[in-house]
Amino acid sequence: MSSIASIEGMLQQLRGLAQSASGTTSQTIPAAASGFAGELQRSLQKISGAQERAYGLAEAFELGKPGIALNDVMIEMQKASISFQTGVQVRNRLAMAYQEVMNMAV
Repeated sequence: MSSIASIEGMLQQLRGLAQSASGTTSQTIPAAASGFAGELQRSLQKISGAQERAYGLAEAFELGKPGIALNDVMIEMQKASISFQTGVQVRNRLAMAYQEVMNMAV
């Protein structure tokens, strides 16, 4: 029964991370979090940073700022897209693993 409680705790952390990443909650997660939750938080921050960089570079290119090449914009957009797709796949795998554990005989 304690393994189910620890899985529930992990899911609560994941939900909190997802909400904080989308900006829908005012809860804060310690920056120095360690373990799985901390690594997940750092990964989400990297994904968010890649998207922000890509959109910032795209906006600078659209505004005609000097030194911004279209190929650089396209590369950053692809990096952000791949990062996001990887994050979605990790989420999907975690959800599948959780469902498998919950379907085990109690």
